Amino acid sequence: MKLYNEILKELRNDLDLTQKNVAEHLKITKQQYSLYETGQRELPLHHLITLCKFYNVSADYILGLPKNMNYPER
Repeated sequence: MKLYNEILKELRNDLDLTQKNVAEHLKITKQQYSLYETGQRELPLHHLITLCKFYNVSADYILGLPKNMNYPER
């Protein structure tokens, strides 16, 4: 299972974006975003939501959760 920081880097590279491009979208510095991609700082929930919309993927995808994961019934 990949870590979310690895998935963030793959998503960014797939679109030929720089860390600065993504950081500007999140309204943070490139240095701060770099800490998320290197796993030195945890990604805040509000940035996760923004990145899901930006990349048009689910939070499960960014978090590396399997597609066939069964959630408990409520």
